[in-house]
Amino acid sequence: MRLLVIEDNLTLVANLFDYFEADGHHLDAAPDGVTGLHLASHGDYDAVLLDWMLPRMDGREVLRRLREEHASDVPVIMLTARDELPDKIAGFRAGADDYLTKPFDLPELEVRLEAVLARTRGRGHSRMLQVGDLRLDLSTLEASRAGLPLHLYPACRKLLEVLMRASPAAVTRDRLEYALWGEDPPDGDMLRSHMYELRRSIDGPFAIKLLHNLPRIGYRLAVVGAPSHGN
Repeated sequence: MRLLVIEDNLTLVANLFDYFEADGHHLDAAPDGVTGLHLASHGDYDAVLLDWMLPRMDGREVLRRLREEHASDVPVIMLTARDELPDKIAGFRAGADDYLTKPFDLPELEVRLEAVLARTRGRGHSRMLQVGDLRLDLSTLEASRAGLPLHLYPACRKLLEVLMRASPAAVTRDRLEYALWGEDPPDGDMLRSHMYELRRSIDGPFAIKLLHNLPRIGYRLAVVGAPSHGN
């Protein structure tokens, strides 16, 4: 199991790593909300353990943006000292799957994590994305179209995942840039180069084009036409 811990209490982070890595799980950690959001939206995690009171961006905002802007349904357990009912309601409304108040016992967290994963595995936390005849397997990171394997560079694969999760809705350039580089995009229009490579990979040899440029807005991935007969 891959877990992301977004927590600024280094002692708690160390305890979580010791406890879960002893059982063979892999953990990553982020000490602030901005870094945590970037990792959560880029990485393929089974679950996220999220503190509420964080530097740079609080946990509720991290969760809101993860759900709304990045269309992520990764299971999230909030870990916080805020134990009042209004806080718990706010956490669940922001998209938390469970809410555990500090201090807590690690075996209780483990049981809650198992319960959340058992519930969410059947709710659409799909490892396979599909738009038309284009498929992306998030478990193996393999992409194919009409049954033919596609070779994608990591940046193109990440852009494809964001576009497929949002399909058929449009995705803004800002959101695509954030998916690749967070809040520090490179100079120049690197996104255009990556989108060119992505279009060449997924649309080049096919009659129906799936990737559409929306001037001054961004891009969208959708089936909007059919091949002409007799050509």
